[in-house]
Amino acid sequence: MRGVLSGAVIGCALAVLAAYLGEIRAPVPLLLVCILACAGLGAFRLSRRVLKVGAGLLAAVFALCLLTPLLRAPLASLTENAEPVQADAVIALGAGVWCGTGALEPSSLARLIRGLELWRVGLAPAVTVSQQSGLIGPKDCPKLSDLERAHIRGLYPNGGPQVLTLANVTTTRDEAARVRELARVRGWKRILLVTSPSHSARAARLFRAQLAPLGVGVTSVNAPETRFDTTLPLPSDRLAALRVLLYEGISRVKAGVGGTPER
Repeated sequence: MRGVLSGAVIGCALAVLAAYLGEIRAPVPLLLVCILACAGLGAFRLSRRVLKVGAGLLAAVFALCLLTPLLRAPLASLTENAEPVQADAVIALGAGVWCGTGALEPSSLARLIRGLELWRVGLAPAVTVSQQSGLIGPKDCPKLSDLERAHIRGLYPNGGPQVLTLANVTTTRDEAARVRELARVRGWKRILLVTSPSHSARAARLFRAQLAPLGVGVTSVNAPETRFDTTLPLPSDRLAALRVLLYEGISRVKAGVGGTPER
């Protein structure tokens, strides 16, 4: 009985850890089912042994990542950053919203501010904002696009960039598809793609796949990283970086098996 209980505890802990590190955004009932299923694996001898071995290996990997700046190279492989050039539009990709307080998440705000900086120095006349579909998160969550437009009006009450909305998006692929339609209608030839460093290489690849057939160039210009110091001086920075790497890894796996359908 003691072995079954310890296996259940390990399975439950691993499920919670996976949900945290992978930034899994499933609803509470589904997360509860996953946690209980992992805990149930502790009832069987073979799966209990697998859980224990997996937990030991995971602890060793965590220790290595937390005690050394090992993750610098993997983080660098996720990043594409170029000098900004003259373009037709700045595409400030969406990140997230704090639904309860109705505020932009730091990554969303950093991307928007970087995009406005590029507009302010005259590199492009238009800036896009993204409107989330509502398929992920609470249904009554404020729209990211509304919050970003309000922020722009607050900064530039008597003027500002032309603001275009990428409507009803859930994924970066959705955003790329919306930009493709805008580029086709408006005759764009180059865009400045603004996102977080760890998201930039994947985002640029998705946008080029959509825009290259139209002859539209994509220049990736990074916003500042708001979640951690990218030189990884502290264990807290390294843990945050590990979370980002796992999230990006899961996103690539999901894309490889078909991804999320365009909305």
